[in-house]
Amino acid sequence: MRKFIALFMLAGILFVPAFANAQEEAAADTTAQEEEMTPAAEEPAASPTIVDDEIVAEEQSFHQVVKEKFIEGDPVYMTPVLICLILGLAVALERIITLNLSTTNTKKLLLKVEDALASGGVEAAKDVTKGTKGPVASIFTQGLMRYSEGIEMVEKSIIAYGSVEMGRLEKGLVWISLFISLAPMLGFMGTVIGMIGAFDSIEAAGDISPSLVAGGIKIALLTTVAGLIVAIILQLFYNYCVAKIDSLVNDMEDASISLVDILVKHKLTGK
Repeated sequence: MRKFIALFMLAGILFVPAFANAQEEAAADTTAQEEEMTPAAEEPAASPTIVDDEIVAEEQSFHQVVKEKFIEGDPVYMTPVLICLILGLAVALERIITLNLSTTNTKKLLLKVEDALASGGVEAAKDVTKGTKGPVASIFTQGLMRYSEGIEMVEKSIIAYGSVEMGRLEKGLVWISLFISLAPMLGFMGTVIGMIGAFDSIEAAGDISPSLVAGGIKIALLTTVAGLIVAIILQLFYNYCVAKIDSLVNDMEDASISLVDILVKHKLTGK
């Protein structure tokens, strides 16, 4: 089913440009025929120029528009905002990959640990947890290592090591938060500097003219928009990471309680 969907999407990607080109060619042929049928004297002289300008404007890609706005906003003020975006995305993607790799099927792991305890004892359960990746398995390993000291020590070990694992999961979030705060500040700094430049131009000219202040105000607005866009993008990634960490922590707490129950049951009936 997935292969069929992928082939369907690929066919759509290949077909849409061809269909669009065919429509453009058909429209061009129709226009050419209409121009041939219309007398040359009736055609306005300014029409081709307007059509060409519209075509050029439509052919500009998103990348070209962003590049133009980046240059118009002055690279001196836009570059720090761009650096915040790049570094923030790098940290956010690293955290997302790490958090997704840390996800463990706790129900399946608990069943394996329970079966290992019933068949081979605590050492067999340790082998199961050591062979499983993720913070939940690491907490289980620490708890099983304290099994000989009593259930109370197992609980204390799980709580203590759970805090360590939670700190590891939250590692790097402070940098994303820093870039979320820093990007709008840098944008506002460009805004203030642009407005200062605009008023300097007015003071030097001794007259208020739109052409004098337009450049400074444009820089101010573009840097502000860039900083806010970067902050919004990074905020989405930050909230996703926080939600993922909360989910992992809840899984760790539930699984730890279940592990203690299994160990108590094994101590009472197992041996």
